[in-house]
Amino acid sequence: MRILLVEDEPKVASFIKKGLEEQSYEVEQAYDGNFGLKMAMQNEYDLIILDIILPHMNGLEVCQAIRKKKSQVPILMLTALGSTDDKITGLDAGADDYLPKPFEFKELLARLRALTRRSGDNGGGEKLSIADLEMDMGSKTVTRGGKPINLTAREFALLHYLLRNRGRVVSRVDITENVWETSFDTGSNVIDVYINFLRKKIDKGFPGKLIHTLVGMGYVLKEDDA
Repeated sequence: MRILLVEDEPKVASFIKKGLEEQSYEVEQAYDGNFGLKMAMQNEYDLIILDIILPHMNGLEVCQAIRKKKSQVPILMLTALGSTDDKITGLDAGADDYLPKPFEFKELLARLRALTRRSGDNGGGEKLSIADLEMDMGSKTVTRGGKPINLTAREFALLHYLLRNRGRVVSRVDITENVWETSFDTGSNVIDVYINFLRKKIDKGFPGKLIHTLVGMGYVLKEDDA
């Protein structure tokens, strides 16, 4: 598995690179945002680890630029900023997960495994649909009304879970356990943020709302009249 690590702190970069290589990952490094973006655009990676505070171009800008060209590559943000607002900012830029510094290496590994497991699962070519929304797990594509919809790896995983459970109410705990697969602050609104991301992409501008909120219960993917 090939990973791009964009981190400007030499000690942190060395710690991560050494640990990942001991786990048989192939790691390539960049020490500033500009070079990190160049590497991400010119090469194919299974996952990108991206620090937010970088020289020349910050991680949020790098992430946004990557997402314009490569919607599916999983991106894990690293930062010393750990407030909920900071997390939401990183996720809004297109990151799939967010890990505040300092962190234990086993937590980093768990996050990477969860992200790569989700993005690498092709579902055996499974195709799922509801109304005019269609997902092809083999080609990793989503369309609504025949129009392509670009999703990040985390958004794709969340929509896949909702489609697999279409018509059934799923709680925030259900989503945490089945989509994130790692522990995070369940008191935060990260899941709500991702639901809103999906709504903007698959409901906004289309006839008929598909993602519904049941206050105090969770979310359900269904047709308006279902």
